[in-house]
Amino acid sequence: MKITKIGVLGAGAMGGGIAQLAAQAGYQVVLNDIEMTFVDKALERMDSFLSVSIEKGKMTPEQKEQVLNRFIKSTNLADFGDVDLVIEAIIEDLDLKKKAFAQLDSICKPEALLASNTSSMSITILANATNRPERVAGMHFFNPAPIMKLVEIIRGYYTNDDTVGKLSEVAQNMGKTTVEVKKDSPGFIVNRLMMAQYIEAIRLLEEGVATIEDIDKAVKLGLNHPMGAFELQDFGGIDIGHFVAEYFYEEFKDIRWNPPQALKALIRAGRLGRKTGAGWYDYKK
Repeated sequence: MKITKIGVLGAGAMGGGIAQLAAQAGYQVVLNDIEMTFVDKALERMDSFLSVSIEKGKMTPEQKEQVLNRFIKSTNLADFGDVDLVIEAIIEDLDLKKKAFAQLDSICKPEALLASNTSSMSITILANATNRPERVAGMHFFNPAPIMKLVEIIRGYYTNDDTVGKLSEVAQNMGKTTVEVKKDSPGFIVNRLMMAQYIEAIRLLEEGVATIEDIDKAVKLGLNHPMGAFELQDFGGIDIGHFVAEYFYEEFKDIRWNPPQALKALIRAGRLGRKTGAGWYDYKK
């Protein structure tokens, strides 16, 4: 099966970015969310991004129009009935994702591939919600999807070689470099490494070894990372970091993944609506 039409479930920052990449690569795209407002906002973001590309001489106005004309806007999952691939990019809630995969399995044609953009959750569990587990895999883009070069292709327990090959080809057609995650392990490659750094940075802060500012400065100038550990957590959202740490702790049963107390305090403060919940650079011991 040749992939020519792609469905993207979720029109948030990640889903919209993935949909843009697919359209730019020449695929017809069905972009779906629960409300048309979300889809329209995603297309507005794309319009602005592509306009900047025109200003920089990377694209012509005609090419921009061609990209935007490849979209079908949708709030009905039935619109995925004839797509060759669906990339799920909804919130990191396992129950919601399982429900979505079960619905997609009942709607999509039997040969269609189903992929999740999850950053840490089990592909095997999502595949088990379907009757096509061999055609389910992870396809993890990084934020912002139009800019970041990497895509992790993750095998579930049942994922076959053909699925991995086709998803890798799609990602490469989008201009991405792919790596294959051969074992369905929480966090895959990048987030497994990144969470270890996040947690250790927080522990350095808790122990009074250094300030947030100096830890980030050390990471940027000593490790040559573009952002410090705390800057990156604030950029991605501390709620997401906290959720992933708890997920790792539950899956691995290893104390090293237990969310540090400072992170828990910041999350609690945010839920109470205090300013300290905004991010690490508002943190006060």
